[in-house]
Formats: sequence, C-alpha cells, structure tokens
Amino acid sequence: MSITYNGKSQLLAVAAIAQGGGMVFDWWDEIDESEEWQRFIFYFLSASYAFVSIVALTLEMVLLDLPGLLFFSAYTLLILFWAEIYHQARSLPVNKLRPAYYSINGLVYFAQACLWISVLLRESHLTVEISKLFVSVISFFTALGFMIYGGRLFFMLRRFPIDSRGRQKKLFEVGFVTVICCTCFLIRCIVVTLSAFDTKADLDVLDHPILNLIYYMLVEILPSALVLFILRKLPPKRVPEQYQEIR
Repeated sequence: MSITYNGKSQLLAVAAIAQGGGMVFDWWDEIDESEEWQRFIFYFLSASYAFVSIVALTLEMVLLDLPGLLFFSAYTLLILFWAEIYHQARSLPVNKLRPAYYSINGLVYFAQACLWISVLLRESHLTVEISKLFVSVISFFTALGFMIYGGRLFFMLRRFPIDSRGRQKKLFEVGFVTVICCTCFLIRCIVVTLSAFDTKADLDVLDHPILNLIYYMLVEILPSALVLFILRKLPPKRVPEQYQEIR
C-alpha cells in the first residue's frame, strides 16, 4: 500500500508541476491577446522614451534617444566624438572625420528611404526581409565602431600616468559606455536578423507586447538611460593644442 501511495503522490506532483507550467504560458498568452495590456505596455514604452528624451534635453546632451535611424545617428555621433579625441591625441588628421560621418548618415537615410518606398509600393516578403537585414547590418557596424574607437580610446587612456587628473573617471566612462552600446546594438542586430527570417519573432506587431517591452527596454531605453547617467556632465570644450602626441 505504501508503494502505491507514493506512486500516486509522485503522479499528483508531476501533474501539479505541469499545471503550474501551463498557468505560466496561460498568463503570457492572456497578456498577448489582451488589448488592454497591449495598450498599457505601448503607453509605458512611449512614456519611457519621453522620459529619457526629456532628461537628455535637460542635460543638453547630443545623445537624444529617438527610435529608428535617429537612434543610429545619435550614437554614431558619440563614435565621431571619440574618434576626434583619439585622432587629435595621436596627432592624426581629423578634417575628414566629420564629412565621413555626414556622408555615411546621408547614405544610410537615403537607402532606408528607398527601402521604405519599395515596401509601400510592393509589400513583398523579400522587400521586408531586405529592409530588416539593412537595419541589422547598420546595427552591426555601429557596434563595430564602438568596439574600434571605444577600445582604442580606452587603451590610450590606460597609458596615461596613474595619477593623471580624471584618468580613472574617463576609463570608467569610456569602458562602460563601449560595453553598453556594443551590447545593445549587437542584440538589435541578432533580433532583427531573426525576425527577417521568422515571422513569429517579428516585434513590429501588437500581438507580442511582452516581447516588445523586453526588447525595447534592453536595447534602447535602459542603455540610453545608463549612457545619459554615465555621461551626465558635459566635457569641457576641446582645444586641439592641449593634446599631446602619445608615443
């Protein structure tokens, strides 16, 4: 009798666990299918974007977080800023950096506009895939830009004397911002690539409010808030004569 009782207890325990797992998926599906939850999550995301933007304007920062390509332009502007510091410190020419920045951004906007027009005129699966892969590619190269110039600036600062004024603070700023930006753009690259080939992973729909909340919080809102917090004090105006060549 004891063996039978234990066997029934184990079956009941397994059934309870299975039922609990079913309840977890039930509440996920319930939220996905609820119009009230969909509205609440998207209003929450909108309010979060507004809050980060207001903080950015209050601090007079150039890293104003805006969705889409403006998000790309704001963060590539930080790459440009770091590239200018690095080139000036190494006595390298900087006169081509800003024209290159404007040219790259212009080409990106032009290409994206052409893709949007193509999708509107002929909404085929191929054009949608190409448009998403384009965003994935520019996200990858943005992450690469942070890795290159963030890494160069970080290791350049490490070569300064330990007692240099502000050395530790700048190392912290450059290191953490590089890691944060590389991570968020690489996540964007991976997720957008997956969504291009798997419609179930598409985030541009109302049916996945929880996934939208997780994705945009991790990829845009939280990274922007962290970057704004780390760079909350504007640096002094740069004077080229103050930079010395590092040998």
